[in-house]
Parts: sequence; structure tokens; C-alpha cells
Amino acid sequence: MLLAADNLQIFNPVVAAALEKQDPRPLQDLARRCREAGAAMLDINPGFLSKRHQERMAFMVEAVQETVDLPLILDSPDAAVLAKGLAACRSKPTLNALTLEPKKLEEILPVAAAQQTDLVLLLLDERSFPAPTLEGKIALAVELRERALAAGLAAEQLIFDPVLPNLSWPDAWEQVRECIKTVRLLAAGAIFPEPARTMAGLSNLRSHLRRVYPLEVEVTCLGMLAGAGLNIFLADVLQPGFREGIKLIRELS
Repeated sequence: MLLAADNLQIFNPVVAAALEKQDPRPLQDLARRCREAGAAMLDINPGFLSKRHQERMAFMVEAVQETVDLPLILDSPDAAVLAKGLAACRSKPTLNALTLEPKKLEEILPVAAAQQTDLVLLLLDERSFPAPTLEGKIALAVELRERALAAGLAAEQLIFDPVLPNLSWPDAWEQVRECIKTVRLLAAGAIFPEPARTMAGLSNLRSHLRRVYPLEVEVTCLGMLAGAGLNIFLADVLQPGFREGIKLIRELS
């Protein structure tokens, strides 16, 4: 199970200030700290509200690559932003993410296929809504896989993300359970001819809710997902106490 740090994203005030000033040093320091905290991958997310997000993706990629050699995940709903980041990468990154939204199928999928990158399949429908049930999530996984294979990607290049809910959602705990079941079936090879790689964004759970829910919620969910066979998890790796929780999960796995 690989730890991917999601600290290099626009909602981090350190990142926002560094991008505004075009100063690579805070980004480089953050990348080093994430590596020291055990991150095996770095998720790069420049946001998508600014008109400068394409250049910001390239700037972040270039800054981080000068400091660490960890594999990168380029995270954007905009194909042009992903392409700009790809052009700056020294080695092939993972692209995050494809959904069944028509615009993403038309624009992001061809970029991934042309460059033959690994691609995250976010289990969201054409309206960008998650399926609340196991059956719905598997149906989305099947359709997204078919689209990706038809475009020229190989099954081993695909990574399925069942979309963990925010805990403010009324059915959040039920959806967490369905996500765990989805990971278990995909990882076990029960859905496709081959076991599928899976990823989950732990930070979704407590986004804007850290004063309501303790860190133990993330660690407990991660333990359940690890037991189900999760391959990659996205998380804020610099949270106090997080590293100790991950160490215990790995020792017990």
C-alpha cells in the first residue's frame, strides 16, 4: 500500500502563497517534508479557478522535481492543465482523474491514451455524482474501464477510486462501507479478469470537519481499506499522529 501526499494542493495556504509569489522554495520544502513523512507519491493540484492554473501546474511540477524524485500524480479536472503538467514531467506521472462526464471522456481520456500514462478512474457518473451503493459503484467501474480500454489504455494502467464521502453527507457512513466493499471486490479480481488497482482519498472524509471528527476516523477507515486490499491512499501526511497510525496499520497488515 502506497502513501500519496495530497499536501501540495491549492487549499494549503503555503502552496497558495508560493504560487502567488512564484516562489518554488516553499513547495520544495513541503515536498521534502512529505517524503520524510513516508510519502511514496506526491499529488500535485494547482486548483482550477485561476486563469493561470495551467502555468501553475507546470511551475509546481518543475519545482518539486528539483527536490525529490518521487512519482507524481497530476490532479486536475481540466485536460489542458494535465497536458501542461505532463509536458513538464521528467517521467510519466499518473493522471487524476477520469469520470463519466462527457467533457472528461472527450478531453482527458485522449491525453492519457496518447501519453500512455496510468489513469485514475473516479467512480462518478455523467453528472459527477458518486453512486451510493456497491452495485452502482461497480457499474461505473465497468463502464469507465470499457471506455479506457477502447481508447487504447491497458487494464494495468487503470486505478479505481470509489470516492470516499465527506462525513457531512447524510448517508456518509453507509457510503464508506460501500467504498470498502468496492475496493475488496476490485482488488480480489472478483469483477474483472485481473485484480484491479485501487485508490482512496482519505482527506475527503474530514474536509472542513477536523474540529468535528478526530484523526482516528481517517486512520480507522484506512485500516479497513488496507484490509480490503487498497493499493494507494491520498492523505495529508503531515498531520500530527498520522505517521504513527500508518505504521501500526502496516505492521498489522
